[in-house]
Parts: sequence; structure tokens; C-alpha cells
Amino acid sequence: MTIRQFQQAIGETYLEKDSSRGIFASFGWLVEEVGELAGALRNGGHGELAHEFADCLAWLASLANMTGVDLEDAAGRYASGCPRCNRSPCECVDGTH
Repeated sequence: MTIRQFQQAIGETYLEKDSSRGIFASFGWLVEEVGELAGALRNGGHGELAHEFADCLAWLASLANMTGVDLEDAAGRYASGCPRCNRSPCECVDGTH
């Protein structure tokens, strides 16, 4: 499944429901899932990690759908390596990318 196919599947499944909830309330759900991912990174096994990564990705895709952002196009920003230093692996000295 491509990123675009995933985003489309999330849209078909949740766009109407999430749109009625609103962008900021839906963003709150993403933040909650990121918190659950943090707990899984600290304590969870691989299955729990995969579950939480999937939930975060689904909420991100839903927000992208609500705002008209194509995540596959957006991911292209990193297709050639680090968008700051244009290298892969990143050679930025300040630790950010």
C-alpha cells in the first residue's frame, strides 16, 4: 500500500466523521495517540508499537485529508535526503533536520 492509497482509505473510512469533529479536535486525537506511542516506546512490545504507529499515521492522514494535503507529495520533501543539508545520511551539525 502506498502512502496515497493509505490516505485515501483513511479518507473513505473517516473523513466525514472527522470533518464533523473539526480540525482542532481531531488534532487533539493525534496528540493523544502520540502520547500512547510514547508509552509504547517506553514499555511496549513490537505489536503494541506497530498498533500505536498505525494509529498516529491514521490520524495524520485524516488531518491531511481535512486540510487538502497529499501526504505522498509532502513526503517527497525527503526523497533526496535531508532537506536542510541535502545529504543522506544527514550531516547537519545542530542535530535537527
